[in-house]
This record gives sequence, structure tokens and C-alpha cells, in this order.
Amino acid sequence: MKIPFSYIARNLWARRLTTVLTAGGLALVVFVFATVLMLDEGLRTTLVTTGEYDNVVLIRRAAETEVQSGVERRQASIAGSHAALALGADGSPLLSKETVVLISLVKRGSDKPSNVVIRGIGRQGMALRPQVKLTQGRMFRPGASEIIAGASIARRFAGAGIGETLRFGQREWTVVGLFDAGNSGFDSEIWGDAEQLMQAFRRNAYSSVIARLNDGKRFEAFKQEIEADPRLTLEAKREQVFYSDQSRALSNFISILGMVLSVIFSIGAMIGATITMYASVANRVGEIGTLRALGFQRRSILAAFLAEAMLLAVLGGAAGLFFASFMQFISFSTTNFQSFAELAFGFRLNPAIVLKTLVFSLLMGFVGGFLPALRAARMQIVDALRAA
Repeated sequence: MKIPFSYIARNLWARRLTTVLTAGGLALVVFVFATVLMLDEGLRTTLVTTGEYDNVVLIRRAAETEVQSGVERRQASIAGSHAALALGADGSPLLSKETVVLISLVKRGSDKPSNVVIRGIGRQGMALRPQVKLTQGRMFRPGASEIIAGASIARRFAGAGIGETLRFGQREWTVVGLFDAGNSGFDSEIWGDAEQLMQAFRRNAYSSVIARLNDGKRFEAFKQEIEADPRLTLEAKREQVFYSDQSRALSNFISILGMVLSVIFSIGAMIGATITMYASVANRVGEIGTLRALGFQRRSILAAFLAEAMLLAVLGGAAGLFFASFMQFISFSTTNFQSFAELAFGFRLNPAIVLKTLVFSLLMGFVGGFLPALRAARMQIVDALRAA
């Protein structure tokens, strides 16, 4: 015979205070576990959506970021004449020769400075990023000391709002527009005319060349041809892969720190669940003896107490996941370990994280409830009834 599930649920309801306290401890652990996964997913999504699948990033060989890279004008022209590149409406190759530098800006309401990416783009720079849309003002004029700022930058940094001015590269730059990059990494950048920015920062080489292939499936052939060309010292990467790699160090740090905290907290939560279930077994000795006398086998007792512990874990897991879901409305910024610039991103919850979180809570319930359930199953009928 199997013990009915309703009986198991009523036992938790009969000990409401203990159930709430234990489930609360489990919920805290699940909350930490879920938010770590959501943070990692938010970072990955932000940087992956920064790139387009058919776009290619050309940087100096062995350079990991655009800040470290340098592409000579001659090499940029050679790469830009490749037959695999898509053509724009005017018949010219769809590419943007870009320069990327870091500057230090002060945050609004604070004297704390932080690094911000300044990106000089070419005439086709916006066309290569369809996720980037101007939301206020206008586009900067080529040849002018004008810039447009990402929405995230405009909110957080002094002088980055529309109509305001920033001083860098020995010039005053006027913010003439704001853009929304769809929560991608470009939201944390300021854009201007590449040639003007190169003059301001006294550079004679681009940082990268962004181009679109006329057929994304030809990427491997394009990559081999570019990297085998003796005139070039360039490396080709898909734009999505390039930006995804930028998150690797920060993502690993978040994952390791989060998992360490989750393990420490989960040990405490499992100990708490074990103590709760041991107390439950001690208070229900007579009940266990009666169940055995009625014909319920040891494995049914084991399954019932184990199911009780796992049901308790599911309740705690659902509560922790519920509160973690509100973190999606929070965004913050941190330093990208690859570029050393500030990057804004938020928490992201998806079905895979929900599934992992619930499995994690069930695992805690199983580990915390197994020994008490085993103790209950091993009780002798006579000893249990005598103790009652």
C-alpha cells in the first residue's frame, strides 16, 4: 500500500509554523541560486545581442578587444574590397571602419569616475546595427564635433544628456541625439564620427572593421582568405562570437562567486531541513508505528517522509523563484573585465533557469530529507508503539 499524497500534505499544514520557517530558509537559498543564473544570463544576452550573425569583426591578430587592436588604413581598404561583402543601397561595400577608445566620465550626483567606450563609426555604422534606434534628437553630422549617447550612458553620466557637452580628446563634443540599442552592450557606449575621433585622439589606425557578408554561410571561407592574406595581419570573428567572448571573464567570475554562495547557503538550508524532518519523525513515532501496524511497508514510510521533505523544498523553491522574478525589473552596471569599460545589464529569467532552480530545490529536499526518512522507515513496530 502507498500512503496518500493528501496525507503527506496535511502533515505539512498541521505544522504550519515549522513548515513556513523551513521553506523560508530554502527560499532564500533558491533566491540566491536563481539570481546568479539570471545575472549570468542577463550578461550573456546583453553581449550576444550586441552582435549580428552575418556581421564580421576584423581586428588585429591576437588582440582580444577593439581597444587593444589596430587596423592600418591600407589593411582596412584591402579587407573592405573583398567580394564576399554585402553591398549597400549605393552599391558600396556594407562596412564600417571604426575606432574605439576609453575615456573617464563622472557619474551624475557623484564625483566617482568610470570608464566609458567612445566608438567612432563609419557612414554605414548604423545600417550594420539594426537594433540601434535613435530615440531623441538627431544623428551626428560627419566632420562635426557631435556625438550620440546610449540611453544607459545618458541616464548615468554627467554631460551625456541630449544638448549637453562633454570634453575629451582636447575638444568639446555636443550630444545631439540619444539611441536605444535594445538592451545590448551598445547602450553603454557613445558614438561619433570615426575620422573626427581619430583626429582628436591623434590616431592613424582604426580599431576594427565591421562588415556584413552577403551570405553568412560563407564565413569560414571568408575567414580563411582574410587570415591567409600575406598583406593583412587581421583576424575575423563573427560579431556575435566576438562580443560573447567579451563576457567570458566576467561571466566566469559571477558564476564561481554565485555557486560558492549557493553551496554554502544550501548546506545550511539542507541542515535546517534535516533537523526539521528529524524533529517531525521524533514527534510522530506513534503515528509511524500505527502506519506500520496497518500494513504499510518500510518503503512506503520512506517514500512518504521523503516526499514530505521534497514537497517542502518545492514550496520553498517556488517562493524563492517568485521573489527572484522581480529582479528582472532591476538593472545595474559593472566593469567588463575584458574592455575595462562600464557595462550596463540586467537580470534575465527564462524557462531553463526555472527548471534548473526547481531541480536544485528538489535536490536540497532529497538530501535534507533522506536520512530522517530512512530513520522513520527503519523503526520497529513494537518499539514505535511502545514509545508512543
